[in-house]
Amino acid sequence: MNLSIDSTIAELHSALDAFRQQADSVDHTGALVINTLRQGNKILSCGNGGSASDALHLAEELVGRFRGDRPSLPGISLAADVTALTCIANDYGYDAVFARQVEGIGKPGDILVGFTTSGNSANIVKAFETARQHAITTILLAGETGGRCRALADHAVLVPCKNSARVQEIHTLILHHWLELVEQQTW
Repeated sequence: MNLSIDSTIAELHSALDAFRQQADSVDHTGALVINTLRQGNKILSCGNGGSASDALHLAEELVGRFRGDRPSLPGISLAADVTALTCIANDYGYDAVFARQVEGIGKPGDILVGFTTSGNSANIVKAFETARQHAITTILLAGETGGRCRALADHAVLVPCKNSARVQEIHTLILHHWLELVEQQTW
């Protein structure tokens, strides 16, 4: 089979067309992010593999900047600290690597953003359960139906696509849109 960039672009275009139905959810969750930051709370993020990259990307753009100069904003990726990840995985199991951090770092009023293409990652499920116990709002960015995480999420933006690569590309679009909304604000 000869894969061409044209077929990949066509698949992404199709996924984006199907995703348009989620526009209101993207704007609504973006407003939640802004309101959380305005209230002096923080954005926690988590994910595995490529989704960990999305979690890191969101946090670093909040603390640094996306396009324009503004004050640093509190964003923490729970996938960033290899010593915490390996300590928790060793002592409690990999399913607890994000939940333990949510318990230790999170507080009521914060947001936890979970990036997962399947919505079934056990460590994100556990993190969402812990967030709920600690009055931390959860936003799920996932593919298709949102998997097991959907029932635990306060808010969800679902990409109706089976291809994980296309789902992750649209997750990047979402986080960039949120950051543009954040940077439109006067801080």
